[in-house]
Amino acid sequence: MRADAARNRSKLLSAAAEEFALRGSEASLEAVAKRAGVGIGTLYRHFPTRDELVAAAYEAEVEDLRATADALLAEHPPDVALERWMDRFIDYTATKRGMAAALDADFKAVQSGKIRGAVETLRAAGVEAGVLRADVDADDVRAMMGAVWQITDPERARRMLRVLMDGLRVVQSEDASLN
Repeated sequence: MRADAARNRSKLLSAAAEEFALRGSEASLEAVAKRAGVGIGTLYRHFPTRDELVAAAYEAEVEDLRATADALLAEHPPDVALERWMDRFIDYTATKRGMAAALDADFKAVQSGKIRGAVETLRAAGVEAGVLRADVDADDVRAMMGAVWQITDPERARRMLRVLMDGLRVVQSEDASLN
């Protein structure tokens, strides 16, 4: 793909995610193209149907969320990386809500598996470092995070995730620190 075509595709995916987050999966394709700074013909060259655009934007959001796990682990201790990743998850849910209804179950299952993989990567690093509980698996964490999906107030969702992180962290007792 030519560099300008790749840039336009990237701009369209970002614009679509923003429009779908604001207006749901029925957001105007003209508004997506305008937000991306391209013509409607450019949008249709990259995404001949609305469904293709929705699926590509959703997948791009999931890929970004998954890649964020690796980047955060490279920069922070595992528990901090997981907490920051969960914060990013809140932003992701706003976009996902606007697109999920337009996607089929098989596609969503594949994307969900990628998110589970990111959670497992972060959780396993935290367990290995001794900062996260070993008796909680990735599916447990995802199930608890599922409650956040129901919350539309970002501050309330962040507060819930802080409580979740408090429960996931290994508590160092004062006696253990004296040994």
